[in-house]
Amino acid sequence: MSHPEIMRALSGLLLGMFAAILSSTIVTNALPRIIADLGGGQSAFTWVVTATLLAMTASMPLWGKLADLFDKKLLIQVALSIYVIGSMIAGLSQSPAMLITLRVVQGLGVGGLIGLSQIILAAMIPPRQRGRYSGYLGATFAAATVSGPLIGGVITDTSWLGWRWCFYIGVPFAVAALVVLHRTLKLPVTRRPGVRIDWTGAGLVSASVSLLLIWVTLAGDSYDWASWQSLAMVGGSVLLAALFVLVETRAAEPIIPLRLFRDRTISLTSAASLLIGVAMLAGTVFFAQFFQLARGESATMSGVMTIPMIAGMTLASTVSGRLITRTGRWKSWLLAGGVLLTGGCALLGVMRYDTPYWQIAVSMTLLGLGIGMTMQNMVLAAQNVVAPGDLGAASSMVAFFRTFGGAVGVAVLGALLANRVADYSSSGLAELGVAPEGGGQIPNMAALEEPVRTVVASAYGHGVADVFLTTAPIALGSLLLTVFIREIALRTHTGPGR
Repeated sequence: MSHPEIMRALSGLLLGMFAAILSSTIVTNALPRIIADLGGGQSAFTWVVTATLLAMTASMPLWGKLADLFDKKLLIQVALSIYVIGSMIAGLSQSPAMLITLRVVQGLGVGGLIGLSQIILAAMIPPRQRGRYSGYLGATFAAATVSGPLIGGVITDTSWLGWRWCFYIGVPFAVAALVVLHRTLKLPVTRRPGVRIDWTGAGLVSASVSLLLIWVTLAGDSYDWASWQSLAMVGGSVLLAALFVLVETRAAEPIIPLRLFRDRTISLTSAASLLIGVAMLAGTVFFAQFFQLARGESATMSGVMTIPMIAGMTLASTVSGRLITRTGRWKSWLLAGGVLLTGGCALLGVMRYDTPYWQIAVSMTLLGLGIGMTMQNMVLAAQNVVAPGDLGAASSMVAFFRTFGGAVGVAVLGALLANRVADYSSSGLAELGVAPEGGGQIPNMAALEEPVRTVVASAYGHGVADVFLTTAPIALGSLLLTVFIREIALRTHTGPGR
């Protein structure tokens, strides 16, 4: 495809990607209001985010394998349609349970949009040129991430709109993507008669991942971490994973070809992406609670205050993509990104509710630069070493591990935040001689009087900082894994990786 043809088709992919990321980020600043209106608590707050991540994660391997077997254009149109249906109905939610269920439907569509966008991009463009266009995907990710909280904040703070429009506003972008892709995306249609989808493997990996994510979300709230429920759910997840491996070794067309893990680049980029996902999602999910509950900002200003992180992501993804295309070398960007990611998390780990904003902004910028240098380029490194027939599976595999890490991270870190906030609030209120209220509800800060309000704000500030302090060694782990990835210069063709 020529550059103009690529850009026309890419515009449709970018619209779909924007809608997908927007659906995740637009609710971050609105969630405190949404959960309060629907009568939920910290567990519901975490579940609204986790449900989408769970569906995204569980469905990615299947979308990737389907892309290797069938028409990629049709698949991304199906993913867009699922997203539109889920979004429209989610706006009608009347309870936390209904919203969480519909976020699962959204997640199924989003999983296809994110995974298929990278797969289609790789099918159109040779690896050497792919860095440049991957930078556009990264910039779109950053743009949706920054505009999502801002748009969500404005919608939530506008009385004649309300938070329900957070779910409706992405629909026009998705519909526009459907139209553009229908007219501009022209790829060879893969037809492999007689091929059977490994539905058993798809079901087993989905069940294993889902059971594990449900465990980490409920543990510490509905039951203790060390309990028979935990043992049963973890044991069940491990058993399902073992059965999945057994089925995949015998399947003619496995959902995740296990032979790909024999390649060191695939194994290390997947493991590093798992850890990067934790840091990436922590930054986009918990800042809303920090700025609104710890610093008393509106939903709109909460979005504005995260701009330094998003600016760092946009700059890093576009600049690194262009320079990687020019030189064919990518490992130095992954290493630099790992250092910045670790440093940003560590610095955010010492912030408090009254820390000067400029210090927080610098730390967020470092975090954004680190995410921008690593996120898309991990996928690029994996795509460079596989044959065209495995492109979908390899691309979705790295995205799967990144999303899985984020989903587990949000659930575990959300439980950690709830626990730390409860501890810090209880100790602070005890010093004032005030009995803490139970229930784990998201507080209405405007209704609290001093000095109770300061105690609660301090508890949330310290709790979110503990989340990032926990994330820092995880980010360091991704850096150490990156050190051992062997750099192979990007190919200038779309043929086999070896």
